[in-house]
Amino acid sequence: MVNIPVFTLNDGTKMPSVGMGCWMGVPGGDERVYHMCLNAIKAGYRHFDTAAGYGNEKQVGRAIRDSGIPRNEIFLTTKLPNPAHAKVREAFEESLKALDCEYIDLYLMHWPQAGKPDAPEWSDEAYRPHESPTFVETWKDMEKLLESGKVKSIGVSNFSIKNLNILLPECKIIPATNQVEIHPCLPQIELKRYCESKGIILTAYSPLGQVGPDRPISLFDNDTIKGIASKLGVDLAQVLLSWGVQRNTAVIPKTENEIRMKNNITLIQLSPEDMKAIDEVHLQPNMHRTLTFAKRGGTGIIFGWTFEELGWNMVDGIVVSN
Repeated sequence: MVNIPVFTLNDGTKMPSVGMGCWMGVPGGDERVYHMCLNAIKAGYRHFDTAAGYGNEKQVGRAIRDSGIPRNEIFLTTKLPNPAHAKVREAFEESLKALDCEYIDLYLMHWPQAGKPDAPEWSDEAYRPHESPTFVETWKDMEKLLESGKVKSIGVSNFSIKNLNILLPECKIIPATNQVEIHPCLPQIELKRYCESKGIILTAYSPLGQVGPDRPISLFDNDTIKGIASKLGVDLAQVLLSWGVQRNTAVIPKTENEIRMKNNITLIQLSPEDMKAIDEVHLQPNMHRTLTFAKRGGTGIIFGWTFEELGWNMVDGIVVSN
């Protein structure tokens, strides 16, 4: 078993700081997801992050069952689909049935916006922020799930300070986590400070900056990151993931490559000087930006809401204020 830090959520639940993200770039993945998760468990992963909208809960659950690892040693996250904000319990039960893993450790509201019930999962057909079901109404239904004993913790994803300020005064249960895009180009400094003050742990999706042909910038080409990796004799991914965990954010990278799987879960200790250098990457020209939603930056619309409604201070995907 690999040795990685474990974070304690505000309800006392223990969550491994490094997990395997199960979004495959498009919904589904079939046997690829099954084998990825099974190999990840063999490599030492005990935290898996999927979602109803990923279309692969069945494969993730099957890999966990087939692994032979006791269920209580696995931390399993899944998420509420946008079109199901008005039927939280039904959507939760569907995910629980698909996963077939006894219970769910963490259930997240995937996005604050409620998609129209008959709309495709990732469409821009959504209710306005003030229209029912609002995310406050949805959260209240999520709180009721805790009474079932079938979920240990509940949280949110893609929530900004703006929308948390609306949600938190209405909460009986404070979200355990907030899963958002975090990497050196988008360190989410103010959001991190805010969430920490409320006892909410941040989980970073796209912690490697989602390297790919559609990204305007690759962190793997950044001289600061490359210099630190070269100096320490480690992979660039190890630098990025270790930076994330060392600043007390959970990270959920995704890879099907078994060598990279092992490297990604092998954290290193970065010096204060190296941490500071990575902290300042976003200050470099044109670097303080979303990489995951770069292509949507021009429209400013994500799943039916504007950047302003989401509370994202960006123009063309570039952060205009921290």
